[in-house]
Amino acid sequence: MSNREGFTGGFIAGAAVGGLVGAVLGAVLSRRAAEALLSEPSDAKTRKLRQRKASQLEAEGIEVARLSLEDKIAQLNQAIDDVRLQLGDVNGNAQASGGEGSIAQDS
Repeated sequence: MSNREGFTGGFIAGAAVGGLVGAVLGAVLSRRAAEALLSEPSDAKTRKLRQRKASQLEAEGIEVARLSLEDKIAQLNQAIDDVRLQLGDVNGNAQASGGEGSIAQDS
C-alpha cells in the first residue's frame, strides 16, 4: 500500500509543479508576444512601403515589357507582309501595290 500512497502524493505534486511551470511560461510568452505586437506596426509600415515600391517597379517593368513586345509584334507583322508579297510575286498572285504586281499579271 505504500506504493499507492507514494503514487498519489507524487501525482499531486507533479500536477502542482507542472501547473506552476505552465503558468509562468504562459505569462512570459504572452508578454513577449504582446511586445512583438506593439513593435510590429512600425515593421508593418516599412513592409508596406517596400511592397508599394516593389509594385511600382513591377508596374514599370511590365510597361517596358509591353512596349518591347509591341515593337517586336510590329516587326513580325512587317516581316510577314514582306514574305507575303514575295510569295505572291512567285505564285503570280501579286497584289497591285506599287505597280510591280500589275506587270506580273499582264503576261
